[in-house]
Amino acid sequence: MDTQIRHRLVLILPPFQGHLTPMLHLATILHSKGFSITIASHDNFNSPNPSNHPNFSFLPLFYGLSETQISSKNFVDITVTLNTKCVSPLKELLVDQIEKANTSHEKIACVIYDGLMYSIDSVARELKLPSIVLRTTSATNFLTYHAFLQRQSRGCLPLQDCMSLDMVPELEPLGFKDLQPLRFKDLPMFNSHVMQQQITKTLAIRPSLGVICNTVNCLEDKSLCRLHDLYEISVFPIGPLHMMAEEDSTSSSCVEEDYSCIGWLNNQATKSVLYVSLGSIASWDEKELTEVAWGLANSKQKFLWVIRPGTINDVSEWLESLPKEVKMAIEERGCIVKWAPQREVLAHQGVGGFWSHCGWNSTLESLCEGVPIMCQPYFGDQRVNARLLSHVWKVGLEWSNVIERNEIEGTVRRLMVNEEGKEMAQRAFKLKNEIRLAVKAGSSYDALNGLVKRILSLNL
Repeated sequence: MDTQIRHRLVLILPPFQGHLTPMLHLATILHSKGFSITIASHDNFNSPNPSNHPNFSFLPLFYGLSETQISSKNFVDITVTLNTKCVSPLKELLVDQIEKANTSHEKIACVIYDGLMYSIDSVARELKLPSIVLRTTSATNFLTYHAFLQRQSRGCLPLQDCMSLDMVPELEPLGFKDLQPLRFKDLPMFNSHVMQQQITKTLAIRPSLGVICNTVNCLEDKSLCRLHDLYEISVFPIGPLHMMAEEDSTSSSCVEEDYSCIGWLNNQATKSVLYVSLGSIASWDEKELTEVAWGLANSKQKFLWVIRPGTINDVSEWLESLPKEVKMAIEERGCIVKWAPQREVLAHQGVGGFWSHCGWNSTLESLCEGVPIMCQPYFGDQRVNARLLSHVWKVGLEWSNVIERNEIEGTVRRLMVNEEGKEMAQRAFKLKNEIRLAVKAGSSYDALNGLVKRILSLNL
């Protein structure tokens, strides 16, 4: 009797919160489709807890990061090191997995890796393993990489300051309805030779099975079509991944979440609370924190505010230094935590707005719950996402981003009180329903089934 061969997928995680979270969601989704899952991740930097994922096998992967690099949180430097030093240990790991699979009626069906880990492409090809890339940013953001290279090849870089508000001609064919295309100021800044090299190598990847995008057709249909034309390989928009893996409630946060804020939210009126969080990297300094505190207090709105560990030396001491009226406002209308269970917060009926850095995970989580956003992008893809929120989907508030109490007060009230914010909330609610339909029985559901068939078709 023939023994049925089981198919195992090897997923390789980069050690960045915003990248490993969607990869773990993807692992959960594919496991539910019958695949065995092996996770290879850094052994001592942002490593997921295996006990939270009992259905997966975990293997440590030595990336060669020094303690200095880890503490610096220098995204570019860490990414370069990952791609330089992971090749040899990864090859050894994969060879070992292939040998073990051959003796246990299994087959390594494919390797799935994050687009940051471009050097893995050559390892998969050498070992003749099918491969898939996961893109954890918006499809539109990835198109900006192509626009950058096109301008570079024509000698149109560096950009002049006077061009910041000009439209990017390479992105004009996107065809967004009722939208002027992205401006140069909205694009990620690749202002070093090292970053430019990384972009070039990232775009050179041609995974044999295709590209998974953590997005939805109803959000980015034109950008997805353009990506397909540029890549000339299969593109699978199966996002939002956290919704596709909704039955998995396990947190992948690298910081302990404070669930006490949910109890506080339970006592607030519907849609009355502004959730304030800048994600795992961006932050305000002490002077800016004080202006934010004044602005929130003067807005007269309820707020749940995340002030991350390390943002300020002593939050309690800083709070005590605030004027009496601000402290009273925080006590009466605010709740401050070190880190919040964001998905649960955004899904809570008490939350009516989100002051966000516009990272892609946060953007998707907010869209999925119909929560409009007060956009404060900092770097990377965040400016692109903010532009999509404010000018394409029109569920985000573009403002001056001046951290000054009067500006903050006015902007918070625009989102939470004024007619402008109410209209955004209505559009956000409509978009939420479109996304949920795509996940349950629409484009994302179909794309996932297409991906599974694609993986199995090369492993018969």
